[in-house]
Amino acid sequence: MMSLSVRRTLVAIAVLGTGLAVAGVSVAASADQEEKPRPVRASVVGSAEFVLPYHQDKDVRSFTFDAQATPYSRPLPGIPGGLPTDARGTVTVSHYSAERDITYTSKGRVDCLVTGVRTATLTAVITEVSPGGPPNVGKRVGFSVYDGGDGKGEGKGRSKDRVGFSWNGVNLLPKGTTPPLEAPVGTCMAPAPYAPVTKGGYVVAHAELPSPPPSPKGSTEPAGPAPK
Repeated sequence: MMSLSVRRTLVAIAVLGTGLAVAGVSVAASADQEEKPRPVRASVVGSAEFVLPYHQDKDVRSFTFDAQATPYSRPLPGIPGGLPTDARGTVTVSHYSAERDITYTSKGRVDCLVTGVRTATLTAVITEVSPGGPPNVGKRVGFSVYDGGDGKGEGKGRSKDRVGFSWNGVNLLPKGTTPPLEAPVGTCMAPAPYAPVTKGGYVVAHAELPSPPPSPKGSTEPAGPAPK
C-alpha cells in the first residue's frame, strides 16, 4: 500500500501542476489580448501610376492619396454633428500628355472616406489646377482604391492594386437624343476600381464607421444623423 507521505506528495504535485496550467492559460490569454490591434481610424495613403484598360496610349497617369477619416467633424445644414464618413487630407492627380509633352496636375481637399476590407472610396474638392489643366477648381471628384497587398509572387514590379475615378465616361446622365452630360459627384461616390496599377501602390487601413458621439449636455440637437 502507498504510504501517507507518498500520497500527500502526489496530491501536492497535482495541485501545483493544475496551478501552473491555469497560470499558463491566463498568461496566454493576457498575451492574446495585448496582441489584438487597437481600433484605428480609416485611411488611404500612397502614390501609384495606372493604365486605362480600355485605352492604350503613352500618357502617364497617377494619383497620390493622403486621406484620414475624421468622423463627425464637418457640420452640414440640418446635420450639425457631421457624418461618420467625414474625412480630411489631400489628393493629387497627375497626367503627363505624350502628345503635348506636358504634365498637368490637380490638387484636392478630401471631404469623405469610406473603407471596406482592402477597399475604399473617397471624394475631394479640387482646389488647384496647373496652367492648361481642366477648369475643375471647386468641383468634387470621386476615387476608389483596391489594396491588393504587397504584390509578392506577382513578378518584379507587378502590383495587384487598382483605382477608379469619376470621370472619363463613367459618370454620365444620358437623356433623350441630346449628348449625355457629366453628373455631379456626391460625397464618397466613385465607380469600382477598374484601372490596374503599374507602378507604386496604396495602403488602405479599414475601420468600421463609428456611432455618433453623445450629444453635449443640455443640447436638444443630436450629435449626428439618426440611421433611417
